Amino acid sequence: QVQLVESGGGLVQAGGSLRLSCAVSGSTFSINAMGWFRQVPGKQRELVAGIRASGSTNYGDFVKGRFTISRDNSKNTVYLQMNSLTSEDTAVYYCHTGGSYINSRYLARGGYWGQGTQVTVSA
Repeated sequence: QVQLVESGGGLVQAGGSLRLSCAVSGSTFSINAMGWFRQVPGKQRELVAGIRASGSTNYGDFVKGRFTISRDNSKNTVYLQMNSLTSEDTAVYYCHTGGSYINSRYLARGGYWGQGTQVTVSA
């Protein structure tokens, strides 16, 4: 059974940084693309960043160079380093595996989700 466990969320002041982690078990992590998404109440879940098995990445338009997705295949873990956070980044952040790339964009079709981690940025 595939399991994804996110960690690293919390409360941070605007302008601060957080690093999220997502540990994956039960899958062939090294060959799977991974993605980070976020969701606020009343809105659709949106892509934050995706990373292929090769290490190539893509980001949501709102990221604007502030976030970096990376992976450590030896630890079956994907990371999201978030800098220059604003109150608009407040959301529940989810990681996903088993999606696919279409037009260089990670899509969460099928696959597996983590339980989410809350990120709250105070103004």
